[in-house]
Amino acid sequence: MTLKIHEIFHSIQGESSRIGLPTTFVRLTGCPMRCVYCDTAYAFSGGSNMALDAILSRVAELGAHYVTVTGGEPLAQKDCHGLLSALCDAGYSVSLETGGAMDIAAVDPRVSVILDIKTPGSGELENNLWANLALLKKTDEVKFVLCDRADYDWAKQQLTLHKLPQTCPVVFSPVFSQVNATDLAEWVLADKLPVRMQVQLHKILWGEKPGV
Repeated sequence: MTLKIHEIFHSIQGESSRIGLPTTFVRLTGCPMRCVYCDTAYAFSGGSNMALDAILSRVAELGAHYVTVTGGEPLAQKDCHGLLSALCDAGYSVSLETGGAMDIAAVDPRVSVILDIKTPGSGELENNLWANLALLKKTDEVKFVLCDRADYDWAKQQLTLHKLPQTCPVVFSPVFSQVNATDLAEWVLADKLPVRMQVQLHKILWGEKPGV
């Protein structure tokens, strides 16, 4: 089994309920979507083909208990499922960051899926695979990356429409340097939403660049 890997690195998890945890990131190359705010366009191409054993060896060297498989869009590579299962078999606590356009039905149930539902402002609303919502587990999470107040209001509607807070944790995140985080916090408080408001901790610590 071989996957195209753009980078494998050790950093602080900057998003999701695992925020702040030392984590090894396995970033796969390639993505079928083009969100207007994408911060990993460098991973659309390039990278190196790596055998599964080599990936596992590098992850072991970095020594973190938590592993996040990300992209790009990791599920765009069919062998991603084998990688996820192998990481779980090796004893890691594994999360998958996916853009929500790819079917998550075959994802190993031991993996925590972080499902990014695309908002109107992302430019990729039509690519949301809504059938994924019925597959979510209590250990998964739904994330909305918000471009503006209109995105916030739309995401708030989805909470009720799909009963998301009753399914799994929900995260609201502002587009970095575009939506004022304080404003988002105040919107969430005013509406008493049952969501986790977050900022991207890794960007606050190190800026917007690869390898963090």
